[in-house]
Amino acid sequence: VQLQASGGGLVQAGGSLRLSCTASGRAFSNYAVGWFRQAPGKEREFVSAISRSGGRTQFADSVKGRFTIFRDNAKNTVFLQMNSLELEDTAVYYCAASTRAGCSRSASRYGNWGQGTQVTVSS
Repeated sequence: VQLQASGGGLVQAGGSLRLSCTASGRAFSNYAVGWFRQAPGKEREFVSAISRSGGRTQFADSVKGRFTIFRDNAKNTVFLQMNSLELEDTAVYYCAASTRAGCSRSASRYGNWGQGTQVTVSS
């Protein structure tokens, strides 16, 4: 499956953005999807993940209560709704897909990665 992340941009602190991860190729409902981010000079970190059916989700502690994740398998898309954005959320955001069950926080469990979309939060 090929992934395309989009929806990034420049937003003021406290604002919102919705990222999309759209898949082409094989049946998207066979894949769990995770979002990861990497800020300049920092290692890539887990943000959120959703299971194949959408029934299970996970969030990093740093975004819990501010971000939500949901999917529309009919449209082959997973969305990451980001509210109350903070300066520390500035990063390149990547979506990744896994055929494994559940919704893992571990990047090593994801075999397909999109190209990333830049999110910049300004003060």
